[in-house]
Amino acid sequence: MTKKASTLKHEDLVDEIVTRYPPKVARKRRKHMVPVNPGTEQKIEANARSVPGIITQRGCCYAGCKGVVLGPIVDMVHIVHGPIGCSFYAWGTRRNQGKAREGGQNFLEYCFSTDMQPDNIIFGGEKKLRKAIEEAYEIFNPKAMSLHATCPAGLIGDDVVGVGQEMSEKLGIPILGFACEGYKGVSQSAGHHLANNGLFEEVVGLDDDVETDKFSINMLGEYNIGGDSWEIERIFEKCGIKVISTFSGNGAFEDMSKSHNAKLNIVQCHRSINYMAEMMEDKFGIPWLKVNVIGLKATSKSLRKIGEYFEDAELSARIEEVIAEEEAAAEKEIAPIRERLQGKTAMLFTGGSRAHHYQFLFKDLGMKTVVAGEEFAHRDDYEGRKVIPDIKIDADSRNITELKVEPDPERYHPPKSAEEIASLKKEGMLSNYDGMLPDMTDNTILVDDITHLEQEMMIASYKPDIVCSGIKDKYIFEKMGIPSKQLHN
Repeated sequence: MTKKASTLKHEDLVDEIVTRYPPKVARKRRKHMVPVNPGTEQKIEANARSVPGIITQRGCCYAGCKGVVLGPIVDMVHIVHGPIGCSFYAWGTRRNQGKAREGGQNFLEYCFSTDMQPDNIIFGGEKKLRKAIEEAYEIFNPKAMSLHATCPAGLIGDDVVGVGQEMSEKLGIPILGFACEGYKGVSQSAGHHLANNGLFEEVVGLDDDVETDKFSINMLGEYNIGGDSWEIERIFEKCGIKVISTFSGNGAFEDMSKSHNAKLNIVQCHRSINYMAEMMEDKFGIPWLKVNVIGLKATSKSLRKIGEYFEDAELSARIEEVIAEEEAAAEKEIAPIRERLQGKTAMLFTGGSRAHHYQFLFKDLGMKTVVAGEEFAHRDDYEGRKVIPDIKIDADSRNITELKVEPDPERYHPPKSAEEIASLKKEGMLSNYDGMLPDMTDNTILVDDITHLEQEMMIASYKPDIVCSGIKDKYIFEKMGIPSKQLHN
């Protein structure tokens, strides 16, 4: 590393980094790095294929479908059709916490796989998949199952979706098949989309027999990593807000089947679940509101937004009481920690919304985020949903089906009038996400699908006090003498 790299300003640092690449790669990677200049219109390239040969943090389509969205659902058996390594990689019990409902089931501790062998690759694996489904049904008697294709299953043409439909008719339970082979799309984002489509078509709306609360919500894009959603639900319950279903941390098939009865959807991780929010609004009339329930002040702000949406004075008053109680209790714990952390810096390289949301948590602690980026974001996750009309649809994105959703003739019941909802959308409260870029400050860098070279040079320049990332690169930071904290686990 040159001495020059450790003293460069953010614009010069980005220019210096790209000189290390071949010209064609340099032109591509430069579009994925933005030296942030607040108050100016800036654009970033995202959701594009990684450069071959560059080490990337990304996961695959299968990881997004099974590992992120479907895997945390506690009362479904999730069978992976592929080699055992694929199943172990997406075994969510290591991070996604879950509990059985009263009298219900929890299969998160189990790892279900067809464990494909060379003879299955040669002669086909559908027979083995059918046998695995029957065996799981006989032993565990689940309410529902999901089947997930991996690269080998897709390459030999095994029809996971067809087998699921066949066995669903035979066994009399929903069996959802997902053709989520790892090579589809450019990252795990493709798997999120596939999972959203499957859950929406096969699960949401199955159960109308439910009494809905006046202030009932669904929590979308919360994965209960380390038990987050239990704390969030505690706060909501204390405020008098009823969570019908969570997609998908500690989620349950039976809860998701009732989710269409909610009065509002709140969206935490925009990228992984915005499809569901939009489809539920189109079919059932449920509006969605972007929130951030990571960090003290951010959570308080989100609670106030929910209270404002419901327009109930008693609810808003109760929310203010809860905020006062919770902030006072948290501040006692935070104050001595903030004294030690004041002025320290962090870098965040994560998936989903955490590179955005954790900036607010660090701010609560007196810290500044100097570089941030995501693995599988799209441009709207960085620049806001206003840019969606300008995003070019490429061949990889066209491989993922966009469902055509129409209002349900009997169950389309928006909780507010069309005029009220249109007004709230115009004000930016509903159906809106401004993205990560507007919340980043001067002399910081926004970077998409970061490479190890870029990480090393940015660390040498900024000398952060901590780097928050995933398992693939944490040891690099620690060997450089920088503390590392996984935000995926």
